Amino acid sequence: MITIGNKIKITAGEVSMLAELNDSKTAQAIYEALAINAKGNTWGEEIYFSIPVHVGEENGCEVVNCGDIAYWPPGNAFCIFFGKTPASTGDEIRPASAVNVVGKLLGNPKDFLKVKSGAKVSIEKA
Repeated sequence: MITIGNKIKITAGEVSMLAELNDSKTAQAIYEALAINAKGNTWGEEIYFSIPVHVGEENGCEVVNCGDIAYWPPGNAFCIFFGKTPASTGDEIRPASAVNVVGKLLGNPKDFLKVKSGAKVSIEKA
């Protein structure tokens, strides 16, 4: 059952923030897999980490907005976008390849600039 507006809590290092999921099948699969704990990696102003969810591309986006949270099918990874990545040109925020946007952060995305690669990350139902 898809419920619009399921809220999750993302904690990465010392940063903790709520996010709201959209009504996509990918977002529902992630919500059903919670709670998730992992070690985060950074790629420019993105944090990503593998999660135990395996879905294909769903309305794949090549460019995302600051504060978007997404799922990257090739790496079964959860992604938090808070600025440019090494693939970005100009002011765009470009993932490594198409992602399924699953929701939006409900706070200042730039707070995640404090998180270093290797930080402990968790996602749980809020």
